[in-house]
Amino acid sequence: MTQSLFLRRYSNRFLSRWLVLAIDMGIVAFSFSAATMLRMNFHYADIDFDLFRFHFLLLIVVRASSFYYFQSYSGIIRHTSIEDALLILKAVFSGTFIAGAISLTFRYYFNLETYFYVPLSILAIDFFICLFLMVSLRFMVKSFYESFINEFKPAVGVLIYGAGYSGLMTKNVIQNDRGINYQVLGFIDDNESKIGKTIEGIRVFSQGEALEKFVESYEGLQVIMAIKNISSKSKRKISDVFLDRGVVVKTLPPVEKWVNGEFAINQIHNVKIEDLLGREEIQMNNVQISAEMNSKAILVTGAAGSIGSEIVRQLLAYFPAKIILVDQAESGLFDLEYELVGKIPSNTEIIVKVADVSDVNRMSYIIRTHKPSIIFHAAAYKHVPLMEKNPYEAIKINILGTRNIAELAAENGVDKFVMVSTDKAVNPTNVMGATKRFAEMYTQSMNQLEGVHTKFIATRFGNVLGSSGSVIPLFKKQIERGGPITVTHPEITRYFMTIPEACELVLEAATMGGGGEVFVFDMGESVKIINLAKKMITLSGLRVDRDIEIKFTGLRPGEKLYEELLNNNENTLPTHHPKILIATLNTPSYSFMEIQTSDLARILQEGNNNDLVAKIKEVIPEYKSNNSVFEKLDKQVYQIKKGLNS
Repeated sequence: MTQSLFLRRYSNRFLSRWLVLAIDMGIVAFSFSAATMLRMNFHYADIDFDLFRFHFLLLIVVRASSFYYFQSYSGIIRHTSIEDALLILKAVFSGTFIAGAISLTFRYYFNLETYFYVPLSILAIDFFICLFLMVSLRFMVKSFYESFINEFKPAVGVLIYGAGYSGLMTKNVIQNDRGINYQVLGFIDDNESKIGKTIEGIRVFSQGEALEKFVESYEGLQVIMAIKNISSKSKRKISDVFLDRGVVVKTLPPVEKWVNGEFAINQIHNVKIEDLLGREEIQMNNVQISAEMNSKAILVTGAAGSIGSEIVRQLLAYFPAKIILVDQAESGLFDLEYELVGKIPSNTEIIVKVADVSDVNRMSYIIRTHKPSIIFHAAAYKHVPLMEKNPYEAIKINILGTRNIAELAAENGVDKFVMVSTDKAVNPTNVMGATKRFAEMYTQSMNQLEGVHTKFIATRFGNVLGSSGSVIPLFKKQIERGGPITVTHPEITRYFMTIPEACELVLEAATMGGGGEVFVFDMGESVKIINLAKKMITLSGLRVDRDIEIKFTGLRPGEKLYEELLNNNENTLPTHHPKILIATLNTPSYSFMEIQTSDLARILQEGNNNDLVAKIKEVIPEYKSNNSVFEKLDKQVYQIKKGLNS
């Protein structure tokens, strides 16, 4: 304990550089004496001590001058590096060169046998002894310090993935960390020419060798990916190998965030779960999007939400004339407006309106006043279990609210109306998904109206990472509380997309849309939620079932195991963008949808949930409730059909 306190108190103190210089001069005195004795074969009688004293003083003056010029004594000993050794080499060599030059000048140029002549053999021996002792002493002190300091630091085994420049830099950074005793067990590299060799005394392993040798043997093992320009696909592939075995994976900051080409220990961070679910960067047609959005008035409903707010952020890059932010959530709107301060281009106006899309008079005034050319309709209730209990609100906002904005868009000559939909609209099993499918059908039917200038477009995608209600923020909170993590079912899967990626594709779809399309986004591969939970636990430095328990709670009302992007009767057509497809589907006539929506509005006034849901099921035959109180409505329809067929 006493040693630990002493270490904490004095480990930040450095040796005075004048003390270091004094030690260096002591080495100079010793090395010259040793060199003289070696030259004389230790025959003391052959040494002229008067001459020795003069040569000794001459060399002391020359060495001191060269040390002072190169400042070789000013480095921090415990951080001695190759650069410090090279500086010492320059200082010692310069002193020897000057002393030799003085000797040769007096002897051969002036032809004088004076006290100033120091035999070159002594100078050569002195050079090697002095250089060896000065460099060795520094590295010995550094080694002693690190060994001493490591006695009081917890040991953490580390494998560095990448044996290149970044890997070496990572090794040096973590070994110099005073907080944790990182033990670099080895490098991992895919380059066969490096495997089996050592770099600065540390062996390079293949991935397979490292897994076999270290994963089971070292508890708390960490892997740091030290590859400068690693693709997202490669990062996921490497991370998955180790995370599946309970090993924490860390990564370096982006190169552009390195300071003077280097990074600090606190910049090495755990791989984010979002990095493992995202895909390669999407290449957008920014020129075409800019041509569509530049200098236009654009209205965004649901602007305070995760999707709406990101659409607003991305729109700023295309310099629209104004963006009208509409949402009923005043706090969210306030936060977004505050965030945008200082980021708004000089030729773009931001207008913030607290409004409810179901309030047709309020929305009519906003659209008439600001005359938007494009409307991004992201306002919606989207929490499946909550909407299963509150179908009234889901229908009021998701269906009737959408009808209000779509009809107002048509009345006011808006160029494009882009509805943000969801994969839950496909073969819906819940109220939320069914209302979004109903809204899709209604807005698409409006493309059939003659004399309507507006082009109605829908975009459909799955879960977005970090959005309100997403499992990732929920899991993070549960881990912070110490668990358990709750998963509804061991086989449940979901598609995931980052919020920026989803919004980029919405803008691209809006640009290419000619009216009548339902754009479906390529969501990649579906992710098993149980695997997602396990990876998040491991990334937190904890162990599944030992530190954090996973509990299965059962499917929630309206929830299904697998999400779909197309129903059984839908196919897709390609577009010029590989991540965006067009769903081919049958759209009912506008007159049919108008009648059904009016009926729904009338039933809404009565407030009977069963009648409301039954009406939606009548319009959307593929809507079959799952794990919901509304399953009885499907059974009643089935029994009626069975009776008619018998």
